[in-house]
Order: sequence, then C-alpha cells, then structure tokens
Amino acid sequence: MENLKLYLGTYNVGTNNPDARLNTLLGLPDDPKNEKFQLPDLYILSFQEVKAQPQNMLLDALFDDPWTYAIKDLLERYNYVKIKSVRLQGLLLNIYCLRKHLLNIREIESEYTRTGLSGMWGNKGAVSIRLSIYGCSLCFVNSHLSAHDNQLKDRVEDYNSIIKDQEFHVAETTEIFFHDYVFWMGDLNFRLHEDYDATPEEIERLVYKKECPKLFLFDQLRYVMNRGEAFSELVEADPEFPPTFKFEVGTDRYDHKRRPAWCDRILYRVNPHNYENVTLKVDQLSYKHHPCYQLSDHKPVTAEFNIKIPAKHLRLSTGMSVDQVDQVFSDYSERIVEFDKIVSWSQDEENTAKYRITQGIPATKDDWIGLFKENFSSLDDYITYEYVSKCSTPTPEGKSPMKGASSKNEQKYEITFSELPNRCKGNYCLVYFSQSEDKVISVLGISNAFPVIKEDSD
Repeated sequence: MENLKLYLGTYNVGTNNPDARLNTLLGLPDDPKNEKFQLPDLYILSFQEVKAQPQNMLLDALFDDPWTYAIKDLLERYNYVKIKSVRLQGLLLNIYCLRKHLLNIREIESEYTRTGLSGMWGNKGAVSIRLSIYGCSLCFVNSHLSAHDNQLKDRVEDYNSIIKDQEFHVAETTEIFFHDYVFWMGDLNFRLHEDYDATPEEIERLVYKKECPKLFLFDQLRYVMNRGEAFSELVEADPEFPPTFKFEVGTDRYDHKRRPAWCDRILYRVNPHNYENVTLKVDQLSYKHHPCYQLSDHKPVTAEFNIKIPAKHLRLSTGMSVDQVDQVFSDYSERIVEFDKIVSWSQDEENTAKYRITQGIPATKDDWIGLFKENFSSLDDYITYEYVSKCSTPTPEGKSPMKGASSKNEQKYEITFSELPNRCKGNYCLVYFSQSEDKVISVLGISNAFPVIKEDSD
C-alpha cells in the first residue's frame, strides 16, 4: 500500500476577495524550495459565498475568480496544476495536484445540485468533483446548506436531495458513496440545538473557558448523524477548535446576533473492502481552524489526510514487483498516448506532431489535443486545440510493429495544427485529452517541451 496526502479546506468568504497571504491557510512553507516539507499530493479547496453578482459571474466565466486565481498563483510556485474547478453561484470547488501525478489521474467529472428555493435557486446546494488516481476512485463534495438554528429539518432535506440528485457517468461510481473515498466539506450550517437554552454571551464565555466539549454535546450535525437522518454514511473527527461562526468581520470576537456554532466542517468516508485482499484506509493528520483570517464572519477550516492506494494498481499496469512500486511511486507516469519528440514548431506555418496509443482505449469524437505553455498551471490554460477526430490521421509507419514495441500492433497517428495564435513565445507542450460525451476527462499523454519559432521574413 502507498499513501497519498490530501489537504482539504473550506471557507465561507462572505463575498469578499482574498486580502491576506494564503500560505498559512494552505499549510505551505514560505520557501517553495524547502525540501524538508512534505507537500500534499492533492489540494481540495472549497468556498462558499464567493461573489456571485451577474457582472462577477460573467467575468469568472472568462477568467478565474479572485480566489481561484490567488490560489493557483501561489500553488504553481510549488509545481501544482489545477485539474478541475466547478462553480454554482457562490459555491466553488477547486482541485490541484502535484505535476508528477498528472498522468495518473483519470475520469475527472463534476456535478452540481441546487437546493435553494426548493431546488430552483443555486444560493444553496452542492458542487462535486470525482476522479480516479492510480486506479482508486475519489469524490469530493462542497455544500452550503440552509441557515439558521430552526432550519435543521431543511438541512437534513438538503443533504438527502444532494445524494439522490448527483449522478456521475463512470461505471461503478455513478453515485457519491459508490467511490472508494468520499470527502464532504463546506458551510453545512448546523448549529447548536434549539432546546439548548443558552445565549450567545453565555456560549462565548464557555468558549473562553475552554469548555467547548460541553458545547459540542449539543451539536446538531452529530445529532442527525447519530439518528441516521443525514451524514450518517460519513465520519468526522471531533473538532478541537472553537465554533467557527459567527464573528464580527475583521476581528476574533463573536457577533452576538447569532449563537456561536461549528458551521464549517470536513467529513470523510472510506469503503475499505472494495478490492479483494486489500483494505483501504484513511488516516486523519489534522483538523483545525485558522483564526488569523478575518475577512468574513466565518473562520476557515482545514484537514489533512493520508489515504491508502493499493500498489496492485501500479503492478497491473506496469508489471512491477511491490518493491519496485515502492521505489518509483512518486515518479511513475502512465502514458497511454506517447508523442514523438518535437524539435520545434513555426509561428507562421502549419505544424504537425506524431503520437502513438500504447493501450486499447475507446475512441471518442470529443478527444482533443491542446497546446499549452511548458509549465502550465491549469488544465484550462490551453493556447489552442484541435479535435483528434477532425485533424488526426493514421500514419503509414503505424501499420507495422514499432521497434521495441509489444507484439501487439500499435497504431501511430499524425495531428495537424493549421495555425497558431499570434505572438506565441517561449516553450510549449502538447497534452492529449480523452473526453466522453458526458464530459468525463482524462489526461492520457504529454509531449516534450519545444519552442515555437517565428521565421524571419525576407
């Protein structure tokens, strides 16, 4: 078994943009070259109440929203790539992975569910992203449920609507809880029981006296989990931090307009016996709040996990022994599509690239190859692209087995880019995307880096 380290965060930002350094929120050292620090393999970051006015939504459809931009700008210094982002009005969920894992992540898909105004409005609801990494399936959910102490029944209904509504298009993982690992986070809005007769001031005094465990006995989320009404499929570590809501903006003082409560939560589930002779496992490394962030009436919450990935998945695809897998896990990349070396492309001419498919994969009309900057920081940052079905043709050399290839015939193809955008400068690479009709995405191959050259005119 191998470990993958996940870093999850949830933050209700109250329509505000980032106003402070995010290293602390992401648990990052100031120096990206600090080799003693073990970077997470994946960051999964969820936000609620991201500014969602019409003009903001229009801009965010064309460009990254301020939170995505700020985090992407920080994480690219540590060699992360944003692999997926999904948004529903103020709800936002982003996933970033270390570049070395990019070719081992498959079947990326997102979903969303509206629960506001009985499902007619997206101010409340959930967004989710599912993916497979080294053969294991993971699903991440970010939800913002109904507010206020007396809306417990509505929160329970929101949860059950979400798990019934969300449907994915990857075989055997069509529902949230069919995945090997599930992580659910967000502003779940569960408060202290209504029948717990304490004022905001009295609750605050208990917090300052460090008697939070007494308060937590009245937590609504644990109540409905224990009764099997909602979230009972998941597990949560006991929060050892004080209530994360409601604060006076810009301070660490509770706002007595609401009773303090643990609104912001991170839960998980593992299906340990999905594979023969293998037991999947989650080890939680941390669960904490970050009181230094004061731009909204919530405090952000983060959690770190190690998840077990069966080494047998690597052995099946590589023929390696367990010892070999242990040695190469962090550097192993499974290239289903292999590009021939590209020396350079011309800015002003038609350009081509050759590639071969090393494993049998179902062809789809929506597969495409994108041109990216060499050290791209997001799978959305392509410069231009071409569909394989329209611009790729088999090559004559692909009709016979290649030197060093398996006995199975491996077809070789050539794709043509008829033109490039103006002013392409620096080094670029090609990325092959498999895309189903249901928009399930996999990265199957990445070329070497090559320069785009502008020919001198006579």
